[in-house]
Amino acid sequence: MVPGLLLALVVPAVTGESVLAQYVRETDVVPTDEDIGEGYKTPQVQRPLPRATWWDAVDAVVLAVSLGLSAWIVMRRRNRHALVALTITCLLYFGFYREGCVCPIGAIQNVSVAIADSTYSIPYVVIFFFFLPLIFALFFGRVFCGGVCPLGAIQDLVLLRPVQVPRRLDKGLGILKYIYLVLAVWWAVRPVADRDFIICRFDPFVGFFRLIGPGDILIFGAALLFLGIVVGRPYCRYLCPYGALLALVSRLSWRGVTITPDKELDCGLCTESCPYGAVDEMRAVRSSCLFCARCFDWCPRERVRQEGEAAGGNRLTEPRESA
Repeated sequence: MVPGLLLALVVPAVTGESVLAQYVRETDVVPTDEDIGEGYKTPQVQRPLPRATWWDAVDAVVLAVSLGLSAWIVMRRRNRHALVALTITCLLYFGFYREGCVCPIGAIQNVSVAIADSTYSIPYVVIFFFFLPLIFALFFGRVFCGGVCPLGAIQDLVLLRPVQVPRRLDKGLGILKYIYLVLAVWWAVRPVADRDFIICRFDPFVGFFRLIGPGDILIFGAALLFLGIVVGRPYCRYLCPYGALLALVSRLSWRGVTITPDKELDCGLCTESCPYGAVDEMRAVRSSCLFCARCFDWCPRERVRQEGEAAGGNRLTEPRESA
C-alpha cells in the first residue's frame, strides 16, 4: 500500500502531469449546535460579523455626513438641542447597530501596524475612519467628540450633575491619554507573536454596545459611567488615545468654538457651564473643547440671539438692563 502511495505521488511530479482535485466542503453535514448537544453554542470569531463591501461605503458616508452636521450645528446654528439629537442618532448607529466598529479610536492600532509592517494591509474604510475626524479637527476642532463618537455620546448622556474638576488635577489626569496612546502604538507595532491591540481589548463601552463582554471590562465601563454622572466624560478627557491625537491637531485648527463671537462678556457663566474645563478666561480652549455646545445654553447673549431668531429677527439685540 505504501509503495503504491509513493508511486502515485512521485510519477506525476516526474512526468510533469498532475491531478487537479477541487475541494468541496460538505456544509450540509457540518454538525449543528443541536447535534453536539449539552447547550453548545458555536462561538463567533469576529464582532461584528463581516458584511458586504458596499456597507463600508455606507458607514463612511454616515461618518462624513455626521461630522459635517456636527460642525454646522455647533459652528453655525450653535444649538445644543440639535446636537443632542445627532449624538443620540450616532450612538444608536455607530454604537449599538454597528457594535462600535469601525472605530477611529481602535484604528490607531491598525494604522500603526500598517506603517511599521509592509506586509500588513488594512481596508480603505479603516483609513477613512482614522483620518477624516483628524481632518475635521484641523479645520474646526474636536467635531468628532461632540456629536459623532459613540463612546463620547454614552458618557455625555449620563452627565446629570456635573462638578468642576480642579484645574491642576484635570491637567495632570489629562496626561494619561498621551501615555495610553504611546503604549497602544508600542504594543501594536511589536512582532506578530507579541502584538496586542490593547485599545480594543480594554474598550470600556463596547461590551454595552454588543450586550456581551468580559465581566471585568463591563465593570470598568459601568464605573466610568457612574463617575460620568458628576465628572464630564472621564474616558474622553483622561484615557482616550484618539482624543490625545485630536487635542494635538485641534491646536492648529483653522477655526474653533467661539462662545460669543460678536462681543465677549465677563459674567463667567460659560466657565461654570463647561463640565470639561475647556473654558479659560471666557474663551474656549480648542484642544480641550469637546463641541458639546453647553456654553451656548448658558450665555445671555446667545439666549437673546435665539429668542430673536424665534421671533423672526435677523439681528442680535442687546439685552435690556434691569431697572
